[in-house]
Amino acid sequence: MYGLRTIVDRCGVITGAWQMGKVDQGVFALWMAHHYFKRPLAYLGYGGRGKQVRDLVAIGELCDLVLRQIDEIATLPQRAYNVGGGLASSLSLAETTALCEELTGNRVEIAQVAENRPSDVRLYVTDNARVTADTGWSPGQTPRETLDQIFTWIHENERLVAPLWS
Repeated sequence: MYGLRTIVDRCGVITGAWQMGKVDQGVFALWMAHHYFKRPLAYLGYGGRGKQVRDLVAIGELCDLVLRQIDEIATLPQRAYNVGGGLASSLSLAETTALCEELTGNRVEIAQVAENRPSDVRLYVTDNARVTADTGWSPGQTPRETLDQIFTWIHENERLVAPLWS
């Protein structure tokens, strides 16, 4: 419209340091913070076993893509892209729990709520094929590396963030 060159990035779960996660947005930061501060959590829906899967992309990696797209806007196709961690950077809540326990050394109480919520999705993994083909970008951080960055940020800023989870 109006001759503007545009690109749209439809992102999966974006996460990283400085994210104030909550259940419906920022679940990976929330999960780490609750483990760090020893706060209870819940596996919601699908039998309450934590088998829902999401991919995650670190905010720094997403920023790298956006900067590349800005630099190359004149030559890139004007289209929408799916952008996320992809299969290699996907975790179930149960797997996320195991990594958070490993990184923090803490176990937390996790309630099991079997009933499904109307809008919940069992599996979401981004297909980055189009954005990778057009830009060469693909996520490189592992989920463990991303969760470790979140852990380190919380640890280094504990005094500032503790009131949010107390």
